[in-house]
Amino acid sequence: MTKLALMRTSVAVGLAIGMAGAVHAQTINVLTAGSQNMVDYVTDYLGPLFEEQNPGVTVRAAGTGPGDAGSQKIFEKLDAQMSAGSDAWDVDVAVVHQKMAGQMREADLLGSYRGDIATGDLVTRATAKMALGVDVDGYVMPMFHSQTAIAYNPDLVPDPPSTYEELKEWVAANPGQFGYNGIKQGMSGVSFVVGWMYAHSGQEDVLSGGPYDPALKDGWGDILAELKSFNENVTFTPGNAGTLDMLNRGEIVMGPVWVDMFYTWQADGRVAPNIKLKLIGPGMPGQPMYYIVPAKAANADLGKKFIELATSPTVQAEGIVKNFNWYPGIDAEHVEDSLEPADFDKLFADVTPDDLASKGKVFPIGPFFDDILESYERHVQN
Repeated sequence: MTKLALMRTSVAVGLAIGMAGAVHAQTINVLTAGSQNMVDYVTDYLGPLFEEQNPGVTVRAAGTGPGDAGSQKIFEKLDAQMSAGSDAWDVDVAVVHQKMAGQMREADLLGSYRGDIATGDLVTRATAKMALGVDVDGYVMPMFHSQTAIAYNPDLVPDPPSTYEELKEWVAANPGQFGYNGIKQGMSGVSFVVGWMYAHSGQEDVLSGGPYDPALKDGWGDILAELKSFNENVTFTPGNAGTLDMLNRGEIVMGPVWVDMFYTWQADGRVAPNIKLKLIGPGMPGQPMYYIVPAKAANADLGKKFIELATSPTVQAEGIVKNFNWYPGIDAEHVEDSLEPADFDKLFADVTPDDLASKGKVFPIGPFFDDILESYERHVQN
C-alpha cells in the first residue's frame, strides 16, 4: 500500500466539510497534466477518499503528460468537444498549468465555480485571480503553489544576501560560488532571471499584469548588460537537479531551487540537512497548478465537490504539504491547524507565510515572458 493510500484513514476521520450524502452509480472523470505523481495522487489518495465520502461514485483519473504540453492536450480535448457542439463534456475536473488556464478562460472552456464551494474563500493570493495576465477569478482553485528560493550553505555563507542587489555584490566578491542553470536547463533558472528583471526594471506590475507593450523590451539593454556581467562570476549548472547536486557536493554554495524539490531531496538524504533557503527581495516567481471545471462538464456538481475536498485544509495538509512538500493551494494560515507543528515548521522554517505573501511573485504574462527569454538569449548569452 502506498504512502498516499495510508493517509486516507487519518484524513477521513478529521475531514468535515459538508460532503455527506450518497450519490449513486456515477463516474467522475479527472484529467491531470504533470508528472506521474500527479496521477498517483488522484488514483491512490484523493480519488479513494472522495469515493469513501460519496458511495456509488467512481473517480477515474488519467494523465496527459508533464509540462505545458500536458495541459495543451486537455485544452485540445475540451476545444474539440466544444467545436462538436456537445452539451455534456466527458471531463469533470482537470488539473492544468497556469499558462493554459488563462488560454482556456479566453476560449470559454471553463466554468465558474469557486464561489460555489466552501473552500473558495480560503485563498487570497493573486494567483487565484490572475493567470499570467488573464482574469481567471472564480474559474480556478490552486491545487498547490510551487515557489523558487535561494538555497545556501550557512556554514559557508552565514549572512546570505537578502536582495538581488546584495546578491550581485556577493557574487562579485565570491566568483564561481553562486550557480544557476540559465534559461534552457530548467525553470529555477528562468525564475531567477525573471526575478532579476522585476528587481532591476521597476516594471513588475506591467510585466505580470499587462497591458503588453512590445516596445518595453527596447529599454532593457542596461539591465541585461548588468546580468551578463553578473554571469561572468557564476557557475552554470546542468539543470534544476544539477543545482542541488552541485550544492550538495560543495561545488557551489548558493543557487536558486524549487522549494518542494529541495525539501524532497533533503528528506531523501540527497541534500545535506544543514542547507537552508532564503526568498530574496523584492521576490522571485513561483506558479500554481489549478483545478478547473470545464464549462459543460457532464458532472459539474460532482466536480465542484471533488475540488472542495481537494482544497480543504485537512487534505491540503496531508496530501499537498506532508506528501509532496508543496506549498498549499489555499492560504497557509488555514492549513496550520491541520498539521503537526513540526510539519508546519519544517515547510515554513526558512520561507515563511509572510515571505510568500510579500515576495512570492507570479511569472510575466505570455508576450512579456517570451520577450524576456528572447532578450536574454540575444543580449546575455551572446
